[in-house]
Amino acid sequence: MKKLLTLILVVAAAVACNTEEIVEVRYLASQVPTAVVYSYDEQSQIMQPADTLVRGTQLNAVVNGGKKVADVEYLPVKMDKQRCYVPTASLVADPREVVAEKVVYVRTPASIISDIETSKVGANAAKGVQLEVIGYDDIDAIGRVNRYKVRQGDVEGYIYAKYTVFDKESALKRYKAEEYDKVHKAIKNPFGGGEAIGCDFYPTERVVFENNKMPEACYSLYLNISPAILGKIEEYIAFAKQTKINTFTIDIKDNECPGFRAEAMQKYSPTNYNRAGSTKEALYKKVVTRLHEEGFYVVGRITCFKDSYLVKDHPEVAITEKATGKPFKHNKAYWPSPYDRKVWQFNVELAKEAVRKFGFNEINFDYVRFPDRMTKVENLIDYHNKYNESKVQAIQRFVQYACDEIHAEGAYVSIDVFGEAANPGYTTAYGQYWPAISNIADAICGMPYPDHFSNGYYGIKKPWNHPYEILKAWGERVQGRQKVTPTPAVVRTWVQAYDVMRHVDRNGIQYNAEAVEKEIRGLYDAGLTGGYTTWHSGSKLSKYQQQKEAFMIDYLAEKRAE
Repeated sequence: MKKLLTLILVVAAAVACNTEEIVEVRYLASQVPTAVVYSYDEQSQIMQPADTLVRGTQLNAVVNGGKKVADVEYLPVKMDKQRCYVPTASLVADPREVVAEKVVYVRTPASIISDIETSKVGANAAKGVQLEVIGYDDIDAIGRVNRYKVRQGDVEGYIYAKYTVFDKESALKRYKAEEYDKVHKAIKNPFGGGEAIGCDFYPTERVVFENNKMPEACYSLYLNISPAILGKIEEYIAFAKQTKINTFTIDIKDNECPGFRAEAMQKYSPTNYNRAGSTKEALYKKVVTRLHEEGFYVVGRITCFKDSYLVKDHPEVAITEKATGKPFKHNKAYWPSPYDRKVWQFNVELAKEAVRKFGFNEINFDYVRFPDRMTKVENLIDYHNKYNESKVQAIQRFVQYACDEIHAEGAYVSIDVFGEAANPGYTTAYGQYWPAISNIADAICGMPYPDHFSNGYYGIKKPWNHPYEILKAWGERVQGRQKVTPTPAVVRTWVQAYDVMRHVDRNGIQYNAEAVEKEIRGLYDAGLTGGYTTWHSGSKLSKYQQQKEAFMIDYLAEKRAE
């Protein structure tokens, strides 16, 4: 009897041990940002959706409490004193395995970055293409992947998840085609810049940086890189503080005029590096630091696709003559091809370095275009168009790439465009299509200098002598382009701050305070309230002093008070 009792106790103890719950940490995995957890209905014996959780959520799973329902294995999880169930396949022990998708499809053509440290472009991912997912970098608080690591053919690299979707049908769709396609299909292509409909118009999620706020209206003075200018930064600061100027735009690299000796120049363009000032880095640090100390927003300007020194170092990236294979010289300069991703990389790496070293709030890219006035020689040159893109596509994709890479450094991006880009009805010969650029950049900066308009333009006789009228007429056309842009950029316009050029009109007016004020008022009366930047290549303080009254006005505040 005693032996029997002992045996019963042993068996009971064993049963008790077998029914004790074994709880282990698991992480919720899914092929999409969220996943469903279920409750079990004992009466109907079916699983019912109970809640939706973000993938990556840490859960306490009862690993020995599995339940099979309708051929699906589930594990119970403890949640807020209640028991829910999750498919066993959706629970992983390694938090790095919570992203379960195996393929994604490209919704918006984008660059695959093969080296994220140097922004090297490994390939272009075309719309509708399937990409094999082999990893990812990070997920946000709502389960979205930042960048997928993907494989396309023999190229491996990263693509921003925001440009992908989970099925091919969605990838091939165009954004609100019924609304926007008819607009962009109507755009003519008489000069070979490309079909507007070939660009992408999915909305851009605008960035806001916690420690870097762009002024609602930037009132900006331009400064070139001469030590004679930057060396007098205290005088410019003193002047600006007597006005409403809140921003300075400073050159980092202009054609044949590089600023500091950047590591990016040393690596990608030794000629730019050698021609830059050996003591400029310290000067840049001093200038940007002082401007920040005084509360100014600071923009660094870089010219992109007009760079004779880069072509000298790497003739293989140049636009070339078909007959000779030699770099094509246009407007006294050599032009790297905007199709070439190595050119993209150099300019963006330079921008990132400037942001890291000096703390620029924004990078302004100029010459984001193909050469102009090329219609007569178009068939004689080779742009080396590797991905068979139109000009407008290449320019839009560069802007997208530049914004992604520079946003990662905490800085904004603005893009300069010719004033002509505001004209309705056609894409420009040099690849600037306003809506395609405005839809992506943080700020779009037209250059409608009054003395660049021909006599009679917009019906205005000698427009350079009528700065208000010509800028208002131009601004109204800009508004038309902005209205067909799903997520339009801030419009911050370059204004003429130099006198009318003599070859235009020897009797033209001087651009002193009255003329500059008229330009800016024309923009604001057209509804363009994002501010202005002065274009005066000499950046002379004496000239700015002549224009001081124009800079003492808070145009945005006046507009709001009307």
